[in-house]
Amino acid sequence: MPDWEGVCEFVAVVEQGSFTAAARRLGISTAQVSRQVSALEARLATRLLYRTTRRVTVTEAGQLYYRLCRQALDGLEEAELAVTRQQQVPRGKLRMTAPVAFGERTLAPLINDFSRQYPELEVELYLTNQPLDLVAEAYDLAIRLGQLQDSSMMARRLASRTLYVCAAPAYLATYGEPHSLSELEQHNCLRGTLDYWRFQEQGRPRNIRVSGSLHCNSGWALLDAALKGIGLVQLPDFYVLKHLHSGALIPVLERFRCSDEGIWALYPHNRHLSSKVRLLLDHIAGALSEQEGSAALV
Repeated sequence: MPDWEGVCEFVAVVEQGSFTAAARRLGISTAQVSRQVSALEARLATRLLYRTTRRVTVTEAGQLYYRLCRQALDGLEEAELAVTRQQQVPRGKLRMTAPVAFGERTLAPLINDFSRQYPELEVELYLTNQPLDLVAEAYDLAIRLGQLQDSSMMARRLASRTLYVCAAPAYLATYGEPHSLSELEQHNCLRGTLDYWRFQEQGRPRNIRVSGSLHCNSGWALLDAALKGIGLVQLPDFYVLKHLHSGALIPVLERFRCSDEGIWALYPHNRHLSSKVRLLLDHIAGALSEQEGSAALV
């Protein structure tokens, strides 16, 4: 088994730049730091630090040893943190917000599973498509989809989503399948809140203005219209995947599909991420990852 004696003191000296600063960081005396590092060098039969009255310099061997020790300490800290989190039981109130459709169909069931596992936790989930001030309204976190706007919030990517353009076989049998972006102007494009669809052409993002007989801010209403053969639709995977797998919808313009977008958790920059929030995000990220894997296998 490795002998850890002196390792923390050595790493602290390298990172703090002096024995005195390392002692302050560790809460021990400078003499004790010096003794531990000297004992470590003797045990390794290698000089790790050059000491003068003015400065401390790391030797080549010391630089290599520091990098490896830093990795080992990081791993140890992560292991301890993982065990600590596992022992902590989420309790109290957790306030969060998410988009309506994604929250209803995908997120809420995951949160309900988490709540059943931790009954002492009270989750307040507010579903809205409008941006909220997390700090002013005292939210612990928000779930956001797609491209993030510049913000002072911290962000964690939980998973990805894919946008598909698709239509019912009956629509394509009647009006034909578009093979280029310019052909979209000849089709009935069922629009959501935006008047354009997102694509990627020759490695670059491209927005194409579309028009059609239905303009609605409900993805489920657009999906229903597409399933009934009314027109083409562009929707995220959680709306359409099962219908693509069943053949009720057919994907089109696949070579122009835009890059996968993120599913994000946002939380205030200056707020400590509590264990209950971290555990919930780990749960959501793991479940979404499993759903992505299952969808890829179908």
